[in-house]
Amino acid sequence: MQTPEIRIASKVVGLQHPPFIVAEMSGNHNQSLERALEIVDAAAQAGAHALKIQTYTADTMTLDLDCDEFFISDPHSLWKGKSLHRLYEEAHTPWEWHKPIFDRCRERGVIFFSTPFDESAVDFLETLDVPCYKIASFENTDLPLIRKVAATGKPLVISTGMATLIEIGETVWTSREAGCEELILLKCTSSYPASPEDSNLKTIPHMRQEFQCEVGLSDHTHGVGVAVASVALGATVIEKHLTLRRADGGVDSAFSLEPEELLSLVEETKRAWLALGKTTYGSTEAEKKSLAYRRSLYVAKDMHAGETFTRENLRAIRPGYGLPPKYQEVVLGRRATRNLKAGTPVQWDLLDF
Repeated sequence: MQTPEIRIASKVVGLQHPPFIVAEMSGNHNQSLERALEIVDAAAQAGAHALKIQTYTADTMTLDLDCDEFFISDPHSLWKGKSLHRLYEEAHTPWEWHKPIFDRCRERGVIFFSTPFDESAVDFLETLDVPCYKIASFENTDLPLIRKVAATGKPLVISTGMATLIEIGETVWTSREAGCEELILLKCTSSYPASPEDSNLKTIPHMRQEFQCEVGLSDHTHGVGVAVASVALGATVIEKHLTLRRADGGVDSAFSLEPEELLSLVEETKRAWLALGKTTYGSTEAEKKSLAYRRSLYVAKDMHAGETFTRENLRAIRPGYGLPPKYQEVVLGRRATRNLKAGTPVQWDLLDF
């Protein structure tokens, strides 16, 4: 199904265009503005079209408590042993950094935007003239926040991690009712890292059909294979976390790409998109020269006029300048109309009917 194309700043998002690649900085700046700016440079160098950050403070995310459900005790969590407040304090991007980060994006020709986590963040981002907004999976049921963002009239990207079909429907209806006319849903698995087995990319075309909007992928798996595969199923936006070096640590480093991997993502998703092409059969323009190397019928031994074609003097070989091999049984038993040298391609005028 063809959905209307969406323009985000200088880029157009849609099936007729290469995938829109978003590098997510998240907390990988490790509380260093200098590192944050280096991540912008790395995203630009790798060819990412956009860089996204997150706009919140620990206090707008949760309560400063260190017990019960406010403490991460899951032994399998990347963030085990931290309170939610401490985690968000470590991961957040200071609001005074937003402008320098966005200014660096402009200098490097990279589109910039952010994920707001409460209404005050939306108001702040509006002062920075962001071209679009992203709603995180954990906020995709926060309908008051979605109404606030949708009311800006800017393109809205929503991750769908954990959401049921009904919940996504409520989110989409709320977005459109509040004024959003350009909506992109991202298939997402909200585990960190996510496994390929849990990615369920076949949901992408169903989501496109169900909600009549652009659909992409917010990918937390290792590597680029899942993202490349998503393009074949119609993903037009790919979001991946970016860090300078996983060895440097950081809240999201374990499932983030390094710059050379981001470069591979940009190149391979575009290659996958180019490979989709169209439904077609027969030789392409580039293949036409190769037709000469199909098998065809040739005289395999010198023959006299009137001599019968047999399996000894007739063979199906390369190249392809003779009759197709499917006519072999028709030719066998016919007589040659003239003397023939080995290596002569068999054509109808050489046969005595």
